[in-house]
Amino acid sequence: METITSADGTPIAFERTGSGPPLVLVHGSAGDHTRWELSEVRSAFAEHFTVYAVDRRGRGESGDAAEYELEREFEDVAAVVGSIDDPVVLLGHSYGALCCLEAALRTDNLRKLVLYEPPLPVGDHELYSEDVLAELAALLDDGENERALVLFLREVAEIPPAEIDVLRSAPNWPDRVAAARTLPRETRAPAEYEFDAARFADLVTPTLLLSGGESPKWFREATDAVNDALPNSRITILDGQQHVAMNTAPDLFIDEVLTFVREAN
Repeated sequence: METITSADGTPIAFERTGSGPPLVLVHGSAGDHTRWELSEVRSAFAEHFTVYAVDRRGRGESGDAAEYELEREFEDVAAVVGSIDDPVVLLGHSYGALCCLEAALRTDNLRKLVLYEPPLPVGDHELYSEDVLAELAALLDDGENERALVLFLREVAEIPPAEIDVLRSAPNWPDRVAAARTLPRETRAPAEYEFDAARFADLVTPTLLLSGGESPKWFREATDAVNDALPNSRITILDGQQHVAMNTAPDLFIDEVLTFVREAN
């Protein structure tokens, strides 16, 4: 693992593989850089790119701060992108997609942007209930990290049982369980984030927005909101998939990303 120093002095780790133009991968909640190793997604990308798989702060070999602020995550991603010599394709999933969206306003070193269902608060949907958050905290206090993780995936991310089973069967499940302590802050923070579409009016980076055809309605609405805000974006629906197509349909996920990156714009 290599590290760079973020704006607040926190070391942010990433693992570099492959060769070619740079692709930075930013994972979602309760994971680390290893989530891209599943179904050979990272190795497939490494045939075409120099892949930088990031550990977001608070997990893996990245550091953390005494107090959590969502904006620091945006700065972390921007710091990784800014440390690379050539313009970057930046890809983020879920919470990582939110971090990438905001990082795009903090760097001028982007070639293209790929965002898979950032968890924006849109419409009347509440991202979590206080009861769920209290149960999550209680489970973590009791050392029940795995039960807390499953609760988060089921009630907050709204991932169906069959897809949770896919995640549970993956070799990085223990890493997800170990990162469960970060779930309360990553449950609250997106709900408190204020999405101001006007701030993105000048973000002309070509952007692909991925959304599962079977994802919960609020994920699709959030994706639509980002698409409406960006001047140079499009949505691709992953038919038959929900929030973790890199696990459930890796070939489809890889093909859509490669097709977009290879386009001339």
